[in-house]
Amino acid sequence: MLLFAGIADAQEPLAFRKAVELALSQSTQMALSKADETRAFQNYREAHNSYFPKAAIGSDVGYAYGFPLSLEGSAPTLFNVTAQSPVWNSAQRDFTRATKSDWLAAKSQGKDQRAQVIMDTALTYIELNKWESKLPILTSELTVAENIESNTAERVKEGIDKGVDRTKAELVLAEVRMHVTEAEGQVDVLRTRLSQLTGLPALSIRTLRDSIPTLKEEPKSNSDSAVTETNAAVAASEQAALAKELRAKGEHRMLYPAADFAAQYGLINTSLTNFEQFFVPHSFQPHNVTFGLVFRLPFLDSSQRARAAAADADALRARKEVEQTKNTIALNTVKLQHNVQYLQAARHVADLRYQIAANDLDAANARTEAETATQRELQNAAINAAERTLERINADFEVERAEADLMRMRGELEDWALASR
Repeated sequence: MLLFAGIADAQEPLAFRKAVELALSQSTQMALSKADETRAFQNYREAHNSYFPKAAIGSDVGYAYGFPLSLEGSAPTLFNVTAQSPVWNSAQRDFTRATKSDWLAAKSQGKDQRAQVIMDTALTYIELNKWESKLPILTSELTVAENIESNTAERVKEGIDKGVDRTKAELVLAEVRMHVTEAEGQVDVLRTRLSQLTGLPALSIRTLRDSIPTLKEEPKSNSDSAVTETNAAVAASEQAALAKELRAKGEHRMLYPAADFAAQYGLINTSLTNFEQFFVPHSFQPHNVTFGLVFRLPFLDSSQRARAAAADADALRARKEVEQTKNTIALNTVKLQHNVQYLQAARHVADLRYQIAANDLDAANARTEAETATQRELQNAAINAAERTLERINADFEVERAEADLMRMRGELEDWALASR
């Protein structure tokens, strides 16, 4: 264990920005999000490229006898070329636009996932820094509590204090030991989590408080519309709703007229077929080509009408989900704004309590040097000062976590996390 501690101490501290950058490059969630975005983009390309002619080269070699029949819809040929592409298809145009909206939605979801990775890394780093800061204080507090318990035990033996005083001292010591155990466990857990996010060995991770970007003291109050416009989750839901609306529109237009261009060339081998027997003498030829427009005019398709109506319902539901998402984001933003203000006030209270405890500790030190205070009073003042210090550290973390949540809502998290310090 001492060897591992020595290795960790020998490592350079992990800066906050470096941790975020490593998490973004190593994150499995980012890789999955990128795969979803790539798939959506290729689906868009597939739909968009349907307007380009599709050409195929092949051969339908076969033997023919009797009345001319076909192989899979075409005459037996030594060599053939087929081509086909839409000329007028309003439904396909809407379906293509829908796949583009899906792609944009995937990109917005990728931004939201990126913000989530930054959020997880930032909060893990800040919380680990908090526990790393608390551990030395708790260790010092443990030494003081052990001294108090030892001195109280001696005073009980001498008959100066009562037995209950020793029990109280043992309780304080047990509570401090419990806090030390909790801090050590949290440091281990958070280092493991940060290791999973960054890909670094857990034992080599040590945080650097000065590398954490400064948070705003007074959060600005953005309007609901400004927050929802910059929120990636809202953008993703809006693009997804637009895609469903376009698909519904396309399903309705499947009942509209459509026209495709089609062409085919085939080289028929006269030695393997008897086609010339069924044509006017000397009119048959091995080289054959056909091309033209294929028109379709659906006029009776109840199944398609039902499919279009179902798509309308999906589009309506998606649009209502967008409204719900916007309302949720706006409400959560208002809550977070007020929560930040409350936590800043609580941090100020914790800071004042710490100042009072520090002054009491200084006064106890002065009285002890003047031999007007007991050792127990000094030890109690030291424990109280340590407790107030821990409260201030906890208050700082709660403010930082709430402000990080608020910045994510506003789309400002990445600018803050990757800012130079």
